[in-house]
Amino acid sequence: MPRRKRAYLVVALLAFVMLVFAVGQIIGTQSLKPLNPKPDYQPLQEEVAKFTATLPGTYGIYLKDLASGEEFGINEKTPIPPASTIKLPVVLYLYEQVAAGKLDWRDRVSYNKNTDYQGGAGDLQYVARHGDSYSLRCLATISITLSDNVAHNMLVRHLGYDNVMAFIKKLGPDTTRPFGSASTTAKDMGAFVEEAYRFAERNPGQGGRFLNDLAHTVYHVGLPGELPPELVIPHKEGSIIGVATDAGIVFSKRPYILVILSEGITDEDTGFKNIAKISRIIYDHQQKLPEAKNLKLPDLE
Repeated sequence: MPRRKRAYLVVALLAFVMLVFAVGQIIGTQSLKPLNPKPDYQPLQEEVAKFTATLPGTYGIYLKDLASGEEFGINEKTPIPPASTIKLPVVLYLYEQVAAGKLDWRDRVSYNKNTDYQGGAGDLQYVARHGDSYSLRCLATISITLSDNVAHNMLVRHLGYDNVMAFIKKLGPDTTRPFGSASTTAKDMGAFVEEAYRFAERNPGQGGRFLNDLAHTVYHVGLPGELPPELVIPHKEGSIIGVATDAGIVFSKRPYILVILSEGITDEDTGFKNIAKISRIIYDHQQKLPEAKNLKLPDLE
């Protein structure tokens, strides 16, 4: 082969190698970029902290971006009474027991007026008679959608106090006390909400039903209070004297878990209005982030 031709071949081969290397570098660099980069929540955290500092009472707040896993909190480990938000992990435990085949939705529980009666939220306090039986499906549904206290008590009795406590501890939190002088933290409630989301990933049918119940409660003034009505927001509100709480998932273009607990407030209505305002501040920030990519979401209505 002539020397000049060999030189051309060598130059062409080197050019090809350099081109392959350059393309590999570009592809490699792009593949290292995360699909959902972690947002900088410092400005948002400062804005929310500044707003809550103007309010009476104590606010515990926890946010987790489902796309990136980034999170932040304000007083997120401060114990606060959960009120009816505690019904979320109790009913979630029931769902997981049914999914595991250990219980059946058709199983029935008899009402015991001596142990189950409680006033406040719900209708069973008015209509249930001693010895009346209700299916687990019925009790689970009205515990969430109506926040029925009697249904909740019947479920706890049927599931077993120790079993419920073991489930709660399995999820990680060690500060939540669901019974008696109940208390939780925003961080703990965030773990319960995330488990509900993960359960729906593992069991779309059962988990989707649970999230749909959470999204269609009669109490819908906290997290969703100032958000667009078309959003699907599975959440559980709770209130007692001086306490307003809410915990759930906002399925916006950038879905996130949000828990807002408040204690020492002037009244519950004002407490929920403030929760709605905080929720709106966070929602507006999330809307400015890039849309979540490759995030599998449950099929909700």
